[in-house]
Amino acid sequence: MPAFDPATILLLRTAYQHLVAEPDVDAGVRRIQELTGGLCSDRALHEAMAGCLRNNLIREPVRLPAGALHCHWRLELTPEGVEAAKTLLQTTEAI
Repeated sequence: MPAFDPATILLLRTAYQHLVAEPDVDAGVRRIQELTGGLCSDRALHEAMAGCLRNNLIREPVRLPAGALHCHWRLELTPEGVEAAKTLLQTTEAI
């Protein structure tokens, strides 16, 4: 498994342990900050999300569900992300 920066570790662990579904990315980041005690900056979380998307660890967070009138934002791990998060939970101390 590659070495992850602290914000990515926090993001993967949070996505594994909590459902984060919000109306937009700003509300999503605020929710992650609430869940994690604000341990990383908003910028670090945005960069972690971009890296996780590039590495296929999270699904595209902006979605337009069937029948919806507007998009929703959801932090959801891919199968690869679930495996990475499980490994992180087993091998890292709390950040």
